[in-house]
Amino acid sequence: MGTKNRVHLWVLIVTAFSCTVTVQGQQKKPNIVLLFSDDAGYYDFGFQGNSGFPTPYLDAFANESVELDQFYVTAAVCGPSRAGLLTGMYQQRFGYEENNVPGIMSASGLTGDEMGLPVGLNTIADYLKPLGYRSMVIGKWHMGNADRFHPLDRGFDEFYGFRGGARSFWPLDEDQKASRPEDRMERGFGEFEEPERYLTDVFADEACRFIRDNKDHPFFLYLSFNAVHTPLEAKEEDLAMIEGLSGKRKKMAAMTLAMDRACGQVLNQLKELGLDENTLVVFTNDNGGPTDASAANNYPLSGTKANHLEGGIRVPCLVRYPAGLSGRSSYSFPTSTLDLLPTFYAAAGGDPKVLEGSDGVNLLPYLSGEIAERPHDKLFWKKENRGAIRKGDWKLLRFPDRPAELYNIRQDEREEKNLAYDHPDMVRKLYKELFEWELSLERPLWQLKREYEGKAMERMDRYRTHYPEK
Repeated sequence: MGTKNRVHLWVLIVTAFSCTVTVQGQQKKPNIVLLFSDDAGYYDFGFQGNSGFPTPYLDAFANESVELDQFYVTAAVCGPSRAGLLTGMYQQRFGYEENNVPGIMSASGLTGDEMGLPVGLNTIADYLKPLGYRSMVIGKWHMGNADRFHPLDRGFDEFYGFRGGARSFWPLDEDQKASRPEDRMERGFGEFEEPERYLTDVFADEACRFIRDNKDHPFFLYLSFNAVHTPLEAKEEDLAMIEGLSGKRKKMAAMTLAMDRACGQVLNQLKELGLDENTLVVFTNDNGGPTDASAANNYPLSGTKANHLEGGIRVPCLVRYPAGLSGRSSYSFPTSTLDLLPTFYAAAGGDPKVLEGSDGVNLLPYLSGEIAERPHDKLFWKKENRGAIRKGDWKLLRFPDRPAELYNIRQDEREEKNLAYDHPDMVRKLYKELFEWELSLERPLWQLKREYEGKAMERMDRYRTHYPEK
């Protein structure tokens, strides 16, 4: 072989080796998928013990995952919960009180389309972009209707969904689009296109398309379902699959079945492309189920969406990451959606210490057993005069119309035995620590009319221990 041929062969070998190293290096950086349901009941999944709500794909996923038994959201309603999730910060710290946008607000503060996730705050997508990730949000945004709050200006590379908080699962007619423009389905920025099929199915197809398009480099997919939020609309073929239920519960179960199928489609797409072993997938929900609106069942927890009882703020959570965590197991210390940003950032190769203002922790060393202590000493919740603090196994609830209540959640997760009169020193201690945390917060940028606080207390009392048919 001549010298030129040998040199040429050597260049080919070196080039091939370099490409292999590059590809292998890319493969080591995991993809990240967040499957996020909307207003689901704590009990309303097969893997949560409810045989009347068939979720075969999520059940199989649970058998390969770490199940977080005490996983909390930062708010008991949709929008603020998402604000805490996306920023990794208590949303009250930047004035995003526990009220949805736009909503029925008081005359003071921001109103209408002026309300949204404050511009200038970084999101998960903002942080992952410099680490080489392409990001997409599919589905419900609910972080403000104005253009300046748009996902493409909040770090995401792609968007297919709607800006508002709830809409029909079927195509909107012209009157619906005119009356609620934030409900229109939008691709990218300003390109509106109504799907011709059931929305949950469309979201699954779009998620799989994004995965295929980005299979060769790291991606972050935020699949933000509007299922199973009202309106309760299900496909006839899914309703036919539900036995033993009627009314709202039957519709809820059918909608959950469709969402489960969508999750399965995404998980199968990862597997077909050989990406599942190196993809961090989380499934969770935005807040407790609204028993009054949709007959969601939060058994065995007390309370519902919009209050700080366990049923309003504690949600199912499954984490699967074959490259970094062992399979079927559970984790029992309190964790939070605040932890998802630092966990994703660490998995992507970043140092969570650089995350500005983060209130969460990287859960990977805790879930793997590398760190044995609790991830959080304290967790907080606040909506106007109402508030709650979880410290260790103790939880204090503060109300505007009655004395504070105290529970030991480890011994009494249903919050049935109020221990406030037995442990007055603990009440004073936690009350003070909750107030000290509140002193670090911004004033709310908007608030509901005061009359709605009274309705919130009435709702809490009515559905405190009410469980629909299973």
